[in-house]
Amino acid sequence: MKQNSKIILLAKKFLESGGLADVDTIVEYIQSSDPKLKRLPLVSLRIPVKKLLEEFPQVEIPQKRAAEPIKPPQSLLDFSSIGGISSIMRDIQQLIIFPLIHPEVYQELKIEPARGVLFCGSPGTGKTYLANAICGELGVPFFKLAATEIVSGMSGESEQKLREVFKKAMDSAPSLLFIDEIDAITPKRSNSQREMEKRIVSQLLSCMDELGGFLQHGKLVIVLAATNRIEAIDPALRRAGRFDREIHFGIPSQDQRKEILKVLVKDLKTKGVLDMNELAKMTPGYVGADLHSLVKEAGNQAISRIMDLKHIEMSEVYIEMNDFTRALEIVQPSSKREGFSTIPDTTWDEIGGLESLREELYYSIVHAIQNPEKYASLGITSAAGVLLCGPPGCGKTLLAKAVARESRANFIAVNGPELLNKYVGESEKAVRQLFQRARDSSPCVIFFDEIDSLCASRGSDNQATERVVNQLLTELNGLQERKQVYIIAATNRPDIIDPAILRPGRLDQVLFVLLPEMQERISILKALVKKTPTKDVDLEDIARKTEGYSGADLSMVIREAAAQVLRSKGDEIVVTQTHFYKALEKIKSSVSEKQNRFYIEMRNQHMTSFK
Repeated sequence: MKQNSKIILLAKKFLESGGLADVDTIVEYIQSSDPKLKRLPLVSLRIPVKKLLEEFPQVEIPQKRAAEPIKPPQSLLDFSSIGGISSIMRDIQQLIIFPLIHPEVYQELKIEPARGVLFCGSPGTGKTYLANAICGELGVPFFKLAATEIVSGMSGESEQKLREVFKKAMDSAPSLLFIDEIDAITPKRSNSQREMEKRIVSQLLSCMDELGGFLQHGKLVIVLAATNRIEAIDPALRRAGRFDREIHFGIPSQDQRKEILKVLVKDLKTKGVLDMNELAKMTPGYVGADLHSLVKEAGNQAISRIMDLKHIEMSEVYIEMNDFTRALEIVQPSSKREGFSTIPDTTWDEIGGLESLREELYYSIVHAIQNPEKYASLGITSAAGVLLCGPPGCGKTLLAKAVARESRANFIAVNGPELLNKYVGESEKAVRQLFQRARDSSPCVIFFDEIDSLCASRGSDNQATERVVNQLLTELNGLQERKQVYIIAATNRPDIIDPAILRPGRLDQVLFVLLPEMQERISILKALVKKTPTKDVDLEDIARKTEGYSGADLSMVIREAAAQVLRSKGDEIVVTQTHFYKALEKIKSSVSEKQNRFYIEMRNQHMTSFK
């Protein structure tokens, strides 16, 4: 503290004498004024000086001197430019900031700081942006290296470029070196087809090892690297003394999206209230880059509105909440473009009947997602998973989608056979990646359709299926923290599912979705005809005539009745009772009486019973 006080006193003295209000100039003055302070790392001087200038904005900053020595590049960003990083800030402070500000602590303890920190996460989550902000906050020299800048066609040039940039970083120590998309140049050497890639990996390993010896020479260089394919990186890079520390960037939570949006809109000219809470709720699955695109598109929507005015007044130039609402229809989360479904469109209003199942699913999943603090205070975890059993077409998939929508959770739909691969280990890898993606996007609901094809009873000749079952059991056991990941699975063959999947802690809640009864069929028909113009239609009569029909069968009846209208010669586009009768002559129940009895018997044998 005495040290910082002396730095600030000297800085104020320099400013009061009419000196240039520039961080580097003030630091040079402090170093020349006190030999003891001169021995401190540059960053230890820059931080208090920078804060002093921020606290005194009234200080007039003269133009910088014309002739100045060339300095290593620095970033213009700082932590005020980025939001939603509170969850990883502790790691950033410990691994990067503290070593650069207080290297004397490490020298006193005789331990080496971390040489390399690996930022890993989905594209657009802010890995590169944060690296720039760290550098800007500290004011240290920053060397940025993209993978494409290293690769060269001439033998030896790529390795030479690596050596040169590491030397520059060492000469400018303390400094940061950032390698973007490191997976592109450091693939696993066992899988690499090109000799150049192997040489680059070997050279990078050598350069990282040469950064050691901080306790001897006092020069500290921390190497940051970013990747969205951490599994593709050569394992030698991730061992101790190299990139042995990793910081994971997940899909932002609702609170994190709110923080990011606040940072993005703070300098915008707005009118009215921009409800950050509502915008955060409306953007599940959006990463930082998506939210930046959303704000930009909101500006475009505002411009589109202003363009229609004959005379533009500056008082009419602003961005409002409606601009964001329209922008949401255009800007989709990047995860959705990668085949990742975010919140489904299905609502409870679109599902008729199934009232008792709705309540059960609400307390199993929706309530747990919306009120995690209540479960934490009771010292319990929510249900790991729910298995929906029943005949085809009874609404199992619709239920899963409606649950995800009501809980505002991300949603990943998986068809069982999609995960199976003929190559050994690939199916298990697909399961691991699926659960990791869900953890990164929590709260998240994973829906396994036709899970019986994935988790058939072990002991058969299909070894691939057995390995998948074992991997799925590992994930469900919670060896990896679930982090608000919920499983809903659907099957019409519960009798062939491996019993281990159904034990407590896994898919321990089994709900039967059976054929709808009279009142449920009426409810389903009412939901289905909402968007269909009808005239004098008696839905109760239709419901009586459709006993044994599933929800999908009733949907087909509606479609066929509408098709009858198109086939008729009349001009009126409206569905009548006659059209329904004709449709019933053509559409029959897809579930036989024998199949229905099978599910009823299965339901009766199970603890959970629904009618």
